[in-house]
This record gives sequence, structure tokens and C-alpha cells, in this order.
Amino acid sequence: MENVALVWSNAAAEVHRFVVGPIENNVYVVRCRRTGIATLIDAANEHERLLEVAHTLGVTSVLETHGHWDHIGAVEQVRAAGIEVWVRGEDADLLPSYDHTLDDDAEHVVGDLRLRTVHTPGHTPGSMCFALVNTPLLFSGDTLFPGGPGSTKFDGGDFPTIITSIDERLFRHFADDTIVWPGHGAATTVGIERPHLDEWTARGW
Repeated sequence: MENVALVWSNAAAEVHRFVVGPIENNVYVVRCRRTGIATLIDAANEHERLLEVAHTLGVTSVLETHGHWDHIGAVEQVRAAGIEVWVRGEDADLLPSYDHTLDDDAEHVVGDLRLRTVHTPGHTPGSMCFALVNTPLLFSGDTLFPGGPGSTKFDGGDFPTIITSIDERLFRHFADDTIVWPGHGAATTVGIERPHLDEWTARGW
């Protein structure tokens, strides 16, 4: 698979990352090594390439971090290929179609792996993060990036809400060594970002 990187692995899990679309969205595949079953985070764009990766790595489900157009461009095609799409209810109407809604603080089973759902509204009302249980991995969508929160300038965005989500749902619950894999750009850690929360609040973006 061209330009698909294995970015993290242990005895149980592997995480693959590739970049698609005009806004260079990160797409992640979280795969159980024993069973070969995988989930894909954000069916963003370039559906033919995305489906090739999905079929090669055993993807059976898609978890959407939120419903913005650049994160859902391949939803119809993955559903047509028999892959179920999950999204938080508040953002469901932003998708052309979907199969299931995501509860907060629930576990999505992927073979032997479990991804815990964390509702983090602010970028959108239905924004979700996904924590891979028993690993230091957190997939943050457009909620948290290196250097601050995602934009709240779009419809449904709210800056005080995203700050509260980052503080109460992420920083208060995840250790400094937690690796944050965002929806665009490079990874960071909770420990790098946590000290800057007051700065972000003061600057207002």
C-alpha cells in the first residue's frame, strides 16, 4: 500500500496512517493483530484509495470523529462496500448516511481491541475522540492539535465548549505520555499540550 505508514504497534495492535484529500486529512486504521479485524477512523476522502487500504487491512467499521465535509467524503462508498459507519448523534445529520450512533464513554470492539469513546463537543456538537484501551493512544479528530484546539468558527462550533472538553474530558483523564493523533498534521502528547491550556483560553482560539 503506497504512502500508508505503520506509525505504532505493540503485541496486540497496530496503527496505520495515511493522508487524503485537499485539506490533508489523517486517516487511521486500528488493527487487531491476532484476528486481523480493523476499524478506520474518518472516511475522509479519496474513496478508491481508502477502500483499497480498508480491504487490505481488514476494516469492518468506520468511526467518524465528527461530521465536517472533509472527514466524511468517502462515507457513502464505504457503506456501499459493506463497512458500517458510526457517528455521534449530534453530527449524524451532517453525513449523507450512517449505520449507528456513538454513545459517550462506551467501548467499540475491534477483534481483541477496544476503543473507548470520549464526547468532546466544541469543534462540532458531536465531536468524538477515541482512546485505544491499554495503550497510550488517543485519536482526537479536530478537537486537539499541536498548539491548541480545533477551530470553532464553523456552524455549531463554540470556543468555551471546546476548552471545557479538552480540560475536563482529555487533560483530566489522560496521562502526559498519551500520544495524541489529530485529524490533520503531526502527533503530539498530552504532556506537551496540557501546560498551555490557560494560554489558549486567554488568546481565544
